[in-house]
Amino acid sequence: MDQDVSRRHLLAAAGSVLSASVAGCALQAPEEISRTDSPPEDEELGDFPDEFDTPEQRASSPPADSEQTAVYEQVVDSVAAVEVRTSQGPAGGSAWMYDDSYLVTNDHVVALADSTYVRFRDVGWREASVVGTDFYSDLAVLDVENKPDSATPLPLVDGPKAVGTPVAAIGNPYQLAGSFSTGVISGQDRNIQAPGRDFSIADGIQTDAAVNPGNSGGPLVTYDGEVAGVVSAGRGQTIGFAISAAMVKRVVPELVDNGEFEHSYMGIRLLDVRPALIEANNLPVSWGVYVHSIADDGPSNGVLEGSDEDRTVNGREVPVGGDVIVRMDDWPIPNQERLSAFLALETDPGDTIEVEVVRDDERRTVSLTLGTRPPAQRPRQG
Repeated sequence: MDQDVSRRHLLAAAGSVLSASVAGCALQAPEEISRTDSPPEDEELGDFPDEFDTPEQRASSPPADSEQTAVYEQVVDSVAAVEVRTSQGPAGGSAWMYDDSYLVTNDHVVALADSTYVRFRDVGWREASVVGTDFYSDLAVLDVENKPDSATPLPLVDGPKAVGTPVAAIGNPYQLAGSFSTGVISGQDRNIQAPGRDFSIADGIQTDAAVNPGNSGGPLVTYDGEVAGVVSAGRGQTIGFAISAAMVKRVVPELVDNGEFEHSYMGIRLLDVRPALIEANNLPVSWGVYVHSIADDGPSNGVLEGSDEDRTVNGREVPVGGDVIVRMDDWPIPNQERLSAFLALETDPGDTIEVEVVRDDERRTVSLTLGTRPPAQRPRQG
């Protein structure tokens, strides 16, 4: 595979399309493509020419006092811009060095790509190969040869960081490579509702750092330079989401080794326990996860019980008769977020778990053997 892409090859990868975005993945507009000066027709897009600042020249600049500047310089050389070609036109995102060989990005950035390119700060575009993708966690792994020596692996955090921890998102929003926005971790244990997915992404991180189209796949880092999460989606000016480092640790090694990841599956539809459910079911507990319905061919069929009728509470139909899950193995389950995190981080398909439920006003424990989540149904192109 040629690693440095010729100008003619690159222009073919950047055909004209209308500007759009999908969960942080930006489609490029023709005007944006034409703003970049191109080298002569026969020149390859390799390392940047001498008139650009080199890492050595930047290192000789006066030291910065800013803690944010320090973490930026520590991390930015390990973050890459991503450009892909699809049947719908070119699109972009971000990626970062996971280890000495591979980069991590989002599934939705590269899954439908016919070809993929990455560019680090001080080198030109390189063609990359997709090693593995996982639709359900929105994670993907890329391989690219001839990486610059400055592109060193970014470590993952050892455990969850507290709400209020300063973080920064580094990536390629709107093709502005190496952009840096700061904020804090503003929430943990979120279920990320990604477009086109029937299952949410568990254990998500919420941040108020600016997340824009093109940030997808880039790292959300602490001021120690460790990756707390992989930016996945933005929901407004002060709400963005990242896939947790814990999820990365679970999924990415399988993508490297096998190209895919299998998720545990219960085959149930759930509701959080709320006041109307408590009243309609006369529940002896005020928290937990209510089993609304069960897939006929799912692993929970015959083990758990779903609702069998509705009851009117304050003018609204509320399901009644279903189990309330309050514990799985040694994990208390106060809500759907905890149940999703338990399945995603602690179990594998085929595991047998102990599920404590409230049924007919009594607590009881049942054994459930988990299945494998059905294959993803990806949106069709064009």
